[in-house]
Amino acid sequence: MSLDPSFIGRTYPATEVYEVGREKIREFADAIGDPHPVYRDPDAARAAGYPDVIAPPTFPIVITARIGEQVLFDPELGLDYTKVVHGQQRFVVTRPVRAGDRLTGVLTVDNIQAAAGNDLISTRVDLSTEDGEPVVIAYSMLVARGTSAEPSTSAEPSS
Repeated sequence: MSLDPSFIGRTYPATEVYEVGREKIREFADAIGDPHPVYRDPDAARAAGYPDVIAPPTFPIVITARIGEQVLFDPELGLDYTKVVHGQQRFVVTRPVRAGDRLTGVLTVDNIQAAAGNDLISTRVDLSTEDGEPVVIAYSMLVARGTSAEPSTSAEPSS
C-alpha cells in the first residue's frame, strides 16, 4: 500500500525537552571513535570558545531519531516499518549542541514520492532550545521497500 501523499506538509507538535548531558556526549563520541577533547573536557571546550563541552556534529541523531518516530508510527500514514531502510541523512548546524542544552524538535513531512516500486518519505526536524534558539535542522529520507502502487506496464489485449 502506498503512503498517503496528503501527509506532505504535515507538522507534528513540538516534543518534550531533551536535556543534553556531558556523559551522553562523551558516550556518543566514544561510540563513533572520536577522541577530540572538546567532547569530554570542559576546559578544552572553553579554550576553544564554547561555554561547555560540545557534541559531535552527528549527535543530534540521538534526539531527532526519536522525534521522527511520530510519523513512522502514525497509524494514518500506513507505513510498514518492517519494510523501511534509511536512505539519507544530513544535518544543517546553526551552532554545536552543547552540554546543558534543553532541546525540543518539530517534525515536518517534506515529501512523499514513489520511485522504482518504493515509497520515499522525506522529513525535517527543526531542533531548537526550549527558548526558541535554532540549533540544528535534521533532514532524513526513508525508503519503504516495495510499497508503491505502480501503474501496470503490460497492455491488456483489446477485444
